[in-house]
Amino acid sequence: MQPARIAELLAPFLGGEQLTTADLDHISTYIDILLRWNARINLTAIRDPEQIVTRHFGESLFAARQLFPRSSATSVSSALKGLADIGSGAGFPGIPIKLWAPHIPVTLIESNHKKSTFLREIARALILTDIDIQIARAESLPRASFDVVTLRAVERFDQILPAAASLVTPAGRLALLITSNQLRAASDLLPHHTLSTPHQIPESANRILLIATR
Repeated sequence: MQPARIAELLAPFLGGEQLTTADLDHISTYIDILLRWNARINLTAIRDPEQIVTRHFGESLFAARQLFPRSSATSVSSALKGLADIGSGAGFPGIPIKLWAPHIPVTLIESNHKKSTFLREIARALILTDIDIQIARAESLPRASFDVVTLRAVERFDQILPAAASLVTPAGRLALLITSNQLRAASDLLPHHTLSTPHQIPESANRILLIATR
């Protein structure tokens, strides 16, 4: 897909901010690799490139913008223990967040070996540094290991959410990309967290970003 078209599709998610030419080229390369791999293994049910841009990259970059405003992303990164993306799958939102804030250490946690192999290919193709891909489940990782943990579109939500929350450092943030009908469950499963006002995902009727802090 042409970078200019990618920029046009992503504009509603970026609040007036601009992606660099390198960012757009990386997203174009990412889409090409994703479509090629998706013909062999099921990485995403979305096959249309423009929908991949809006549904996957748009939502991920919207979260990145809320978590790491570009005016401060570089300055805060030196103090971060890192970000973990639980059940990373095809790399969303972890890799777009890395593109948005490249100085922040990112760990992609994915238990499926084939999907982990795909993530490694993407990391190599985009020449990403300070990115770690772990073939593991959230339940097996050390507690309080990351300052930011992201969770999006995972199965067994009621089991994974407490495990994801346990990985967050004190005063860290847990960012959930969920549907509005999961809001009550998230509140019930995180009784010791303060939940932000839900951020409505642009161009979506029921997708929200919810940020929880201890």
